[in-house]
Amino acid sequence: MTEISIRDDHIKLGQALKLSGEAGSGVDAKYMITQGLVKVNGTVCLERGRKLYKGDVISFDDKEYIIGGQ
Repeated sequence: MTEISIRDDHIKLGQALKLSGEAGSGVDAKYMITQGLVKVNGTVCLERGRKLYKGDVISFDDKEYIIGGQ
């Protein structure tokens, strides 16, 4: 599992996908999310603007990313 480090108390799902490198742009992230390819904490999430907090886990294409930070 790879950590996505954030400074604020939350990050939006689309932004997190870009930070992880899975999405090259906001358009890519939107496509991935609206197609049901992304899970948050084990559940498919269709909301690009979903707020993620430290400890949340994003799953995509058999890879997992945990939101962490300082």
